[in-house]
Amino acid sequence: MLEHNSFGSAEATAYFHGMDNDQHKFETKALHAGIEPDASTGAIMTPIYQTSTYAQPSPGVHKGYEYSRTLNPTRHALEKNLSALENGKHGLAFGSGLAAIDACMRLLNPGEEVISTNDLYGGTYRLFTKVHAQYGLKFHFTGMQSAADVEAQINQNTKMIWVETPTNPTMNIIDIEAFAKIAEKHNLILVVDNTFASPYLQNPLDLGAGIVMHSVTKYIGGHSDVVMGFLALNNDDLRDKLAFVQNSVGAICGPMDAFLVLRGIKTLALRMQRHCENGAKVAHWLKSHPKVDNVYWPGFESHPNHETAKKQMRDFGGMISFSLKGDKLEDAFKLLSNMHVFTLAESLGGVESLAGHPASMTHAAIPKEEREKLGVTDSLIRLSVGVEHIDDLIADLAQSMN
Repeated sequence: MLEHNSFGSAEATAYFHGMDNDQHKFETKALHAGIEPDASTGAIMTPIYQTSTYAQPSPGVHKGYEYSRTLNPTRHALEKNLSALENGKHGLAFGSGLAAIDACMRLLNPGEEVISTNDLYGGTYRLFTKVHAQYGLKFHFTGMQSAADVEAQINQNTKMIWVETPTNPTMNIIDIEAFAKIAEKHNLILVVDNTFASPYLQNPLDLGAGIVMHSVTKYIGGHSDVVMGFLALNNDDLRDKLAFVQNSVGAICGPMDAFLVLRGIKTLALRMQRHCENGAKVAHWLKSHPKVDNVYWPGFESHPNHETAKKQMRDFGGMISFSLKGDKLEDAFKLLSNMHVFTLAESLGGVESLAGHPASMTHAAIPKEEREKLGVTDSLIRLSVGVEHIDDLIADLAQSMN
């Protein structure tokens, strides 16, 4: 008899077709890690187990699955596959990225404190300040360019460091390895939001992070048709606590969503390569445009964290933000309305190119004074550069600025 807390995703890096995942490169693991042909039919694709419950020949006797809130075969395959891509021992899939973040906060007790980067996704900021702060957690938002300065803020109540890198939307890069050393020194949990990079470009667990968080909705899903979150980790005790939250709160993804993400992961490496190629060309084009003020992309040698990005990332990604000269809200709105290939929309990381206005969309929950200190100005535009032909993307940007 198998129970959820012992079954979970502990086999995440242990096998595919009887072989150790560590022997294989990312592209191979994406297709095969944790995936087995269906035992009953030999189907290559993981079936969608659209079921809520499972037959038991005798009370407590089952095949590892009792109830789909606790564990579902399709979700289980995804958890094994995706945790292997992060080189993690365990993986847990949630109904959204925010549900995964919420689970991390439930590791803490009232009165305990979190040090977070001050340049982060507005939804995370909202969850921290408007939900968990009401239940006794205290959050400190600070710049993380200096690990020593952050370490000086640690006190006896500090239990977690929250890192997002690259940051949303100003593309700052935070040195994961430096903060991992601080977390280990002070016995803190280091959580890294790896959404912007994806496991193809960056693996925080390898750099010493305790937990890696993904909004799977973005690059991992990759087709703008799923909302999901994910946590990858190695610590058995933390895994059991998070699995308990996942099951008790019911913050799970459904089997159809799990299937769609498994399908998306198969082309993750291919997509990320094109995102990076197109992103680099768009970033350099924007930098040379007379109407553009600042361009935020870690691939520039002039980027303040370029060397850190080179050290911990395999490439610089397809996320770019830029501001316009004069910093007028109406200029940004006009440009966004003039786009035809880029689509004005929330979210990022899909195959199609998207454009957003952080001040009024993703970061609207952050007070104006605070967001402007971080560089989230009225004219700042965030691009998620897709996989279309680069000539069409450049042409669309050019005509939108006329």
